[in-house]
Amino acid sequence: MTDGYILGIDIGGTFTDMVLLDTHARQLAVHKCLTTPGDPAEGVMRGLTEWFTHIQVPPRSVATIIHATTLITNSLIERKGAPTGLLTTEGCRDILEIGRENRYDLYELALELPKPLAPREWRREWRERMRADGEVLTPLVPEQAVREAAALRQTGVESLAICFLHAHVNDAHEQAVRRLLEAQYPGLPLSLSSEVAREIGEYERTTTTVVNAYVQPLAQRYLGDLERRLNGFGCCGPLYIMLSSGGVTAADTAAQVPVRMIESGPAAGALAGSFFGGLGEQRQVIAFDMGGTTAKACLIDDGQPEIAFSFEAARVQRFKKGSGFPLQIPAIDLLEVGAGGGSIARIDGMGLLKVGPDSAGAEPGPACYGRGGTQPTVTDADLVLGYLNPDYFLGGTMALDVAAAEAAIRDHVAQPLGIDVQRGAWGIHDIINEQMASAMRVHIAEKGKDPREYTIVATGGAGPLHAYRIAEKLHIRRILCPLAAGVASTIGLLVAPPKVDLVHSRVWRVREIDWAALNQLYADLENRARAILKPMGEAGTQLTLSRFADMRYVGQGHTIVVPLPLGELNAAMQSDIEAQFEAVYQQLYGRSLPGVAIEGITWRLTALGQGTALDMAQAQTTSEQAGAAQRGQRAIYLPEAQAYVDVPVYNRYALQAGMQIDGPAILEERESTVVMGQRGRGTVDQAGNLTVTLDNA
Repeated sequence: MTDGYILGIDIGGTFTDMVLLDTHARQLAVHKCLTTPGDPAEGVMRGLTEWFTHIQVPPRSVATIIHATTLITNSLIERKGAPTGLLTTEGCRDILEIGRENRYDLYELALELPKPLAPREWRREWRERMRADGEVLTPLVPEQAVREAAALRQTGVESLAICFLHAHVNDAHEQAVRRLLEAQYPGLPLSLSSEVAREIGEYERTTTTVVNAYVQPLAQRYLGDLERRLNGFGCCGPLYIMLSSGGVTAADTAAQVPVRMIESGPAAGALAGSFFGGLGEQRQVIAFDMGGTTAKACLIDDGQPEIAFSFEAARVQRFKKGSGFPLQIPAIDLLEVGAGGGSIARIDGMGLLKVGPDSAGAEPGPACYGRGGTQPTVTDADLVLGYLNPDYFLGGTMALDVAAAEAAIRDHVAQPLGIDVQRGAWGIHDIINEQMASAMRVHIAEKGKDPREYTIVATGGAGPLHAYRIAEKLHIRRILCPLAAGVASTIGLLVAPPKVDLVHSRVWRVREIDWAALNQLYADLENRARAILKPMGEAGTQLTLSRFADMRYVGQGHTIVVPLPLGELNAAMQSDIEAQFEAVYQQLYGRSLPGVAIEGITWRLTALGQGTALDMAQAQTTSEQAGAAQRGQRAIYLPEAQAYVDVPVYNRYALQAGMQIDGPAILEERESTVVMGQRGRGTVDQAGNLTVTLDNA
């Protein structure tokens, strides 16, 4: 993307990961430090100060900064956004509560639905109306607009969402209200549905706009503060932000539509899985990223993560579809499981061992961190089982307390179950692996895929430690563990391209499309995309464009996404477009409906710039000295032997290309640990990545 140093920063729930790429010397430096939940930017600056002093890199040499954060997601879940009002068309005030009238759990009598982010007293109706075709039915009354906005401001509203009926077709009324309010209340954050989510679907468009308004003031303050602190530190390069769709954009752009940052960090992890899978010449990959709070998995075919054009956030029941806010934004299609190193183990009311989904996070953290935590976690179990080295966690900068881990497991798991500590630790470890494997098995089956055809790319601080046992449960034969796996998401940031996804809903039957209007629609989207990415320099001007359409059979309520050709569209293409739709429909549902009319609902454009070309075979990781390949032996628990067994421990930084290591074995690096079972054999490639093959998986 640029010459000089590129700095990637990924703030997670437990740790903040950083990577620094010297584009001239082809060197990578990596760093990991604890997240500071109360002020995430403080943890970043503290980590940068310590790290840059150690590696002796002047901050002013950083040319570009790319950032991923969980701040937006956390503010939604914890309800820490701004007081938000909604201005909408007369008769639509209660759409946030009416929704689609769906029940996400048919058998739950006391069903809990997500409470609207804009309470009813902060939702106001205006007498205005557009027809479905965009013609004005009821003109907007400017005086009413000013009165309603003034009333909301007096109640303490700090951010406004504006969502008028059919504004996705004609946004004239929304734009008129913007001009009025900007003149009356300069600086008041405004979110227009026609800019945030210009799609059909009144409920989803409204929720997306309200969520954007809710987090916008926080995002603007946070990104502005982070940029000022980085500049004060000496890092004066442009700040780019990772989006949920797997691309980056300028911080100013992200601050206007922060709803697109909700899956920022997980998207970087998926890109890292795709990148390392490509290095290992693996075409079908499960990108598995397990950190301190959650684990994520993403299916990647032919190097491309699947994109979903809508998803849910802030679910009442975290792992139940339909219990959150539906958002009309593009995002990498991810499976999320409440399984991380900090996941807490407990005995439930039926006397059964449960693990997660709640996490100890960074504060107080697992018991072994010695920061006040007393509940047993997955990390505590991994330490007791011998998988983690208490003297080499984070490269020895953070000692782990084995006695505290044993005490937590003994008091809260082993004694209540009448078992010893080691068996309790294995129970925690095995249950969390089974939870992840089961969730992945269902997710893959829903996609119509076979897990045995895939390679797991294990990243995150805990990913390489748990990947082997998960692969066993899924009968997967190959695992790829990248070097610096514990900070791999930040490497995903480095290779992420500038990206923008734009959309415009307009309903046409394929055989009745106004081709001139459709071509103009795509021309407008392309011009907007170029304008958005132009500030990102050369990387944002050399664009690869893709077109898609949401289509369906007339009369259906759901759509499928179909690729469209570039260039001028015309009537001669309608048969090809219909055939493309029916081919996708047949693949998804096993049949098509010949003779039924097809219509296009929403028209999409994706513009990709040029990401950083990163050659890991040439890049050198500078975070550790190599030393001897084998560090000695350590007793670890092997379920095959049902006992602790001494196994060799290897220094990953000292492994040479072509080396083979037979399991069982432990391979340590600063940010993560690879645990290889008895049936595994590891091979090191030119880039230092380890491919583990399981016999008879």
